Amino acid sequence: MNITFSMTKYVILSTIAIVLYASCNNGKQQQHNTDGLDSAALAAISLSSYQTNVATLASDEFLGRKPFTKGDTLAVNFIADKFQSLGLAPGNGSSYFQEVPMVEITSKPVDPTLTFEGKNSSITVQYLDDYVIGTRRQEENIVVEATDLVFVGFGIVAPEYNWNDYEGIDVKGKTVVAMVSDPGRYDATLFKADTMTYYGRWTYKFEEAGRQGAAGILLIHDTGAASYGWDVVRTGWSGPQLDLVTDDKGTTSPAFEGWISAETAQKLFQISGVASNIMEAAKQPKFKAVPLEVSTKVALHNTFRHASSNNVIAKIEGTVRPDETIIYTAHWDHLGVGEAIAGDSIYNGAIDNAAGVAALFELAKAFRAAQVKPERTIVFMALTAEEEGLLGSAFYTNNPLYPLNKTVANLNMDAFSALGETKDVSIVGIGQTDIEDYVERSAAKFGRSVRGEKNPSSGGFYRSDHFNFVKKGIPGLFMGSGSELLSTDTTQINTRQQALEGRYHTVHDEVDEHWDFEGILADIRLFFDIGYTMSLETTFPQFKAKSEFRDLGEKRLAK
Repeated sequence: MNITFSMTKYVILSTIAIVLYASCNNGKQQQHNTDGLDSAALAAISLSSYQTNVATLASDEFLGRKPFTKGDTLAVNFIADKFQSLGLAPGNGSSYFQEVPMVEITSKPVDPTLTFEGKNSSITVQYLDDYVIGTRRQEENIVVEATDLVFVGFGIVAPEYNWNDYEGIDVKGKTVVAMVSDPGRYDATLFKADTMTYYGRWTYKFEEAGRQGAAGILLIHDTGAASYGWDVVRTGWSGPQLDLVTDDKGTTSPAFEGWISAETAQKLFQISGVASNIMEAAKQPKFKAVPLEVSTKVALHNTFRHASSNNVIAKIEGTVRPDETIIYTAHWDHLGVGEAIAGDSIYNGAIDNAAGVAALFELAKAFRAAQVKPERTIVFMALTAEEEGLLGSAFYTNNPLYPLNKTVANLNMDAFSALGETKDVSIVGIGQTDIEDYVERSAAKFGRSVRGEKNPSSGGFYRSDHFNFVKKGIPGLFMGSGSELLSTDTTQINTRQQALEGRYHTVHDEVDEHWDFEGILADIRLFFDIGYTMSLETTFPQFKAKSEFRDLGEKRLAK
């Protein structure tokens, strides 16, 4: 999951023990056995091989799998070799690779302190401890002189919700200060209540600030609303940042983009003289942006490196409708080598997302072992640079190898849970697509129930690679495990939870004795049955009537 940016994709996931049902369900068997389970396929999913592949990808040898590093080369070659050894065909003509040109931008403040000047007083804050900052512009030096600050609430322009935080104010050449999330988090009558919309994502807020002509944007961090702590912001925004190569070289983005801590924001409001409850006021309809009568100067020095990473792609060609594809995705990248914690500087990314990549291999084995071969083509895609802003999937969906209007669905695996088996399964962004109906049917075969995510206000639906498929009108599934653990051993549960807690985007995301692999295998079997069922059908799942992406889906299929 992307830290600096797909951050929180996860709710740590758990899973369920598999009960292999007979091929018939209630005595009825549809053509191709789609109401039952393919026992041969499920038997091919192996604990030993899965555990070995996760441990290998998450080992120190792979150096945290950061794009543009030695770990990148090691990871993509390992994945391609594994695809080939499993008997999968190359997914890009004769190659297993899709080259993804990117630029690495390393931004550093010329002065690590940042000063905010008010009329009567000022505050000075420290880089990383109190603020982080960077740029998407490919300019060696960025200097923004004494720009005035404007508090713009959530920084949202959403006509369909009758909400415009920029109404009546010109922020061209100014620095906007904005809150994370959207109004629905605080008032169930607004937006989609506690289910975050795309307007709540940091990506949208940066994009909108650019459209408004702002010189810079600073987001106010809030652990609850953001669903991650300041340590994640600090780690994600320091050091080299990757972006896709664009013709404009980032000039349509604000000159600088960054975050300030909640404590810094409060100090900023104090020297500006605005009401102490200004953030509460911003949660109400018809809020008007407030000039803070505070200014700051920002100077950044940037270095650049152009190189390419790779998506790794393989396929099993369909026997009847090979031009129709079902795409399984998992991102292979993580954070690489970074700030050392207790002497360990390798961010191994075991849960996030060696676990997902290793699942691709098990799924491939299952499809190859299926008694009835898939009629549609099954594509296995290990994507690059998810942690840097879903870049690998963005490149693929802008440069697809398989026609978008023939792509049936994207089934995305990101951050399986090592907590243990669960009775339920969680759909992130429930209510969006017809894939949910497939999840219900498949889950029932395994004796599992289906629910929505536990924390819909985190905006998880917008935080992993499936979202780039969704933005092209392709239904995407981001599925995690539930919260109803099957185990009744509370001592063991508490021990495991305490041991696994707080590993997200830290050096502690490693494989160890606390992992319960059986729960993960249960989720992989469920992912298989969902895609396998689709592979034997002729229909295309669509977005549900109330999804904001339904029109995109209909237009895609009409092409």
